[in-house]
Amino acid sequence: MSVGERDPFTGHMTTGHEWNGITELNTPVPRVVILSLIITAALGLVWTVLMPSWPFVTSYFPGVLGIDQRNVVANSVAEAQAERSPWMSSIEDQDFSAILSNPELMRIVRENGRTLFGDNCAACHGHDAKGQRGFPNIAQSPMLWGDSPEAILQTITVGINSTDPNTRVSQMLAFGRDGTLTPPQISQVTSYVQSLSATGSAAPLDKDQVEQGKAVFAANCVACHGKDAKGLTDMGAPNLTDSYWIYGGERQDMYGSIYHGRQGHMPNWGARLSPAAIKILTLYVLDMRKQAVGAGS
Repeated sequence: MSVGERDPFTGHMTTGHEWNGITELNTPVPRVVILSLIITAALGLVWTVLMPSWPFVTSYFPGVLGIDQRNVVANSVAEAQAERSPWMSSIEDQDFSAILSNPELMRIVRENGRTLFGDNCAACHGHDAKGQRGFPNIAQSPMLWGDSPEAILQTITVGINSTDPNTRVSQMLAFGRDGTLTPPQISQVTSYVQSLSATGSAAPLDKDQVEQGKAVFAANCVACHGKDAKGLTDMGAPNLTDSYWIYGGERQDMYGSIYHGRQGHMPNWGARLSPAAIKILTLYVLDMRKQAVGAGS
């Protein structure tokens, strides 16, 4: 079949190409496809006229409708701030006790605090605030720097061992690595701390080891942990007599902490969050701790 011939079955002209008896047809593009392309191109052209589109050297064509997504977002933020303004002012102006006793404000604190905590704190402390290895349980355990509203707010604001000039500073010395204590002394004081812990010890402790460890503790540890080992909030030192352990409460965990030392870190959220947001977070943490006590946790 040559060029210009019409295929008797389809009625289309041929191209003159043939492979193994199969003839190539010169089939035209369907009109519906051409029409859809024309309509799409027309709509695209109209859209570039109506909406911000073509770039210039220092600016861009703003569009006939003058819609600017930056302005849309800015307006949405302004509307949200205006909606939040009444209760936000109440939280900013009232003291902690007044807010904690106000059911409506606390409902708002729980709603907004949950979001703030999830976005900024849950990665380390967990969504339930019960912590994980290396990060304290702030829902239940004694707070390292005190559990008053002012103390919690200060800790969140300046952080711990952070870049803030007023940061909380706390560090557990590396008694073994730095040679302050010998391995036997570290073993002794570990036994003594085990004897104090509310979690107890699975294996019976050597009484002589415990007694020797008590003397080591008195000579090296009371400055931070106190004579009763319940910690000093001025130093950010934890209570060693309860069941809450930041780095683990097993014997090997305790030995490792004494030998290698510890230095936790918490960002200074005052550089990222507003004072009002930090106050909401403080109230949220206080509320979680109150509910944990009420639940008998």
